[in-house]
Amino acid sequence: MRLTLWYSAVLAAFIVVFAVFVYLLARAGWNRALEAQLASDAAGLAYTLRHDPDEVGELDEHGVVTAFWVAPGDNTGYASAAWTGAGLTDALASAHGGDSWRWVARDGRPFRMHRGESATRGGPRRFVVARDASLMERSLAALGLTLMFTVPATLVLASVAGLFLAGRVLAPVRAITAKAGSISADQLSERLPVANPSDEFGRLAGVFNDLLSRLEASFAQLKRFTADASHELRTPLTAIRSVGEVGLQRERNVEGLRSVIGSILEESDRLTRLVEALLTITRAESPTARLALAPLDLAELAREVADDIGVLAEERNQRLTVEDHGAVPTTGDRLLLRHAVINLLDNAIKYTPPGGTITVTAGRTPGGESYVEVRDTGPGIAPEHHTAVFDRFYRARPAQAEGQPGAGLGLAIVRLAAESHGGRVELGSALGRGSTFRIVLPSRGPAGDVAPDSSTAAAAAPQGAPEDR
Repeated sequence: MRLTLWYSAVLAAFIVVFAVFVYLLARAGWNRALEAQLASDAAGLAYTLRHDPDEVGELDEHGVVTAFWVAPGDNTGYASAAWTGAGLTDALASAHGGDSWRWVARDGRPFRMHRGESATRGGPRRFVVARDASLMERSLAALGLTLMFTVPATLVLASVAGLFLAGRVLAPVRAITAKAGSISADQLSERLPVANPSDEFGRLAGVFNDLLSRLEASFAQLKRFTADASHELRTPLTAIRSVGEVGLQRERNVEGLRSVIGSILEESDRLTRLVEALLTITRAESPTARLALAPLDLAELAREVADDIGVLAEERNQRLTVEDHGAVPTTGDRLLLRHAVINLLDNAIKYTPPGGTITVTAGRTPGGESYVEVRDTGPGIAPEHHTAVFDRFYRARPAQAEGQPGAGLGLAIVRLAAESHGGRVELGSALGRGSTFRIVLPSRGPAGDVAPDSSTAAAAAPQGAPEDR
């Protein structure tokens, strides 16, 4: 309704201005035409007076000049029959300044008067010519009356049409509003109606539907995350409770108590690692999170992590080597990148069989990007799992069957660390051929907490990778 009122008000103003313009334009045109006729009459009369004043009567007889009056001079003056019949002599007394004026005759007819002067042999002769303006003024009155009735009628019809069209045009908005108001957190699968995807409302509804799709995906991911986190947290808590209850069922010697306490500490350590991983992801994804950017050497970071975690590889009789290609300076959050490299090495150690080889490399791509790469000779990852292994709590089925420890958060942290730096994670793997994980960072670190969209690239490679990442 408000839109229709605005439309009607603007249209009314436009129509009124247009009507006034038309009326004034018509009046000015008719006035110019009448003045031109009077000027022509005056020129003809002046010519006759100047060259043959005795022939003035001929102008009246032949109707060349409709109504005129010539002031007395050497000869007597002259008044045409039309002049006398209309009683225009009284108009001479009403001429006060100017050469043109309007006069209404005794019979009510309006006349336009024009005064002139002509040089004759006997001296200047004054004269006045007149034209009946009844037709012009009746036409102007009819035009004004027509506009007075046409403008309101047009406005009413336009308002009704505008109200109808506004209702038709805004019908999709009402449908979208009603549907959007009925969608709750439990109905995110619902979508707004799209009558015409090509018009503005259709595109608007499409944008809202895309937003609903993203919200639905986010809610679904949140539900899965909550369910998976609850499951992963419940497992060690249940184990701790069970071990404690068993330990309290009967008296135990020191060794028995030591065993119970050791089991509790082992499950507590697992629980602690899980909570720390969840906190790492939560902090990194916080909108207010900022990377602690500083210059660092990726090659030095890789060697440092390999030295710290190498004892785990030795326990499994694995060969862990670091290929040295020189310094790889870059800018990044050292703690977050270190956490990512630790996760890659920890996964490689867990899933590479005894006697296998794990290689850590830091370097630069031909495009100038810096990277850290971890290769192993493990069982590899099937192509259908290449993208999913980076999802939270995702564990490929072979890994679950092997009963390997871990909650499936390691590679999620790796991807988050890379993308937080504006980089990406590349995976090359095939079953039975090991895998290669590579964290690729921009040639220069971001100037702030920039985290542009990055996709995880997966390409075939002759190396192997763990299934449970």
